[in-house]
Order: sequence, then structure tokens, then C-alpha cells
Amino acid sequence: MANPDSQTQAELSQDQLKALVGQAALQFVVPGEIVGVGTGSTVNKFIDALASIKDQIKGAVSSSVASTQRLQALGIAIFDANDVDRLSVYIDGADEIDHHGNMIKGGGAALTREKIVAALATRFVCIVDESKLVQTLGKFPLPVEVIPMAAKRIAQQFAAMGGKAQVRLKDRQPLVTDNGQMIIDVTGLQIVDPLAFEAQVSQWPGVVTVGVFAFQKAQICLLGTAHGVEKLTF
Repeated sequence: MANPDSQTQAELSQDQLKALVGQAALQFVVPGEIVGVGTGSTVNKFIDALASIKDQIKGAVSSSVASTQRLQALGIAIFDANDVDRLSVYIDGADEIDHHGNMIKGGGAALTREKIVAALATRFVCIVDESKLVQTLGKFPLPVEVIPMAAKRIAQQFAAMGGKAQVRLKDRQPLVTDNGQMIIDVTGLQIVDPLAFEAQVSQWPGVVTVGVFAFQKAQICLLGTAHGVEKLTF
């Protein structure tokens, strides 16, 4: 039986790592500009840190309703992506990142909007703890946002690749994304060529977005480790 104290300590230490990288990401925020902000527990730490310099920025473009609400609650102005020509930086987490900056994202079901905001940005800064760094993408279930009527067909296509797809549930019902679609999570894949994989799956009818970020990969990763924040450049 696990020691509750040791479990709590492990959880606290991961939380502290997230806070470390969230704070470290402030160095990439350009004063006077609008910052792209992602979604998830690590990004929440960045949003909290961003509030400390909110008077130095114009505001943010957010990748989810949840992040928008958190930003607004802290007094940070929100801009629509259509009102922005470019962003100097997009700061977001990842479920996995490899040693080339390719990522799996979508654990928070915001992958489509995350890709949209990332595509606006000159630089993608990924903030993660060291458990997310992998040699090959695929250990974390691959999220894919799909149009509901295509879910079964897409699951069959992943099965032909050796993957197993399941519809993501929330309260025993299919989760509905901010875009009104559903998520399937695919296990059993090893994604050795992320760019080719993303290009292939993106062409399947009914796929809204596949959670491989290779075309919009990270240029910088701030990695939270037991020894502090390590900066990886790709």
C-alpha cells in the first residue's frame, strides 16, 4: 500500500515544477504585445504568473474557454484570433514532447484552438515537467477531434494502423469540445515520423484536428526538472 505522505509529496513536487516553468515562461513575453496562451494545468500556472505583469502587455489570445475565463478573472484583456495579425509568442503545455520539439497535445480537449493560436505565433514555447519528454511520441493516448458522424470510420482507420480508438467521455457521455465536436483517444501507436503522420491523418474525412503538433512544433521547451528549469532549443 502506498504511503499517502509520499504520494502527496510527489504530487506537490510536480505542481512545483509546473509553477517553476510557468514563471520561467514570462521571459518570453514581449512587453506591449499580445501573448498567445494555451490550455491546461501547467498553463494555469503561467496565467497566474502572467497576472503579475499584466500592465506590461496588451492582452492575450486564448486557446480555450477555460483559459479565457481564468485570464479575464485576473484582469487580462482577451482578443479574438481574427483581430490579430500575428503573435510574437505562444506559450502552452504538452502531453508529450520529443527531442525535436514535436508534441502530442489535446489532453485538455483544446487541440484545435491550440493549433490555430500556435499558427499565429512566430515562436512556440512549450512548458512541461520532465516526465513529458519522450524519445518517440505515442505513449500518451493521441487525442483526435472529430465530427461525430465520422467517429466509427476514423476509429477503423486507426485500427488498421495498429491503434485502438475510444471516444472520450465526460459524465458518462461523449465529451463535447469548445467547437461542438467529440474527441477520440488513440492508444497503441508509435509515431516515428510526426510530420508525415500529422499530414496523413489530417486528410481523413471527419478529422477536425489530430493532436500531433509537428507543423506547429515548439521552438523552445522549458523543462521543469528536480534541478530547476532546463531550456531546450529546437
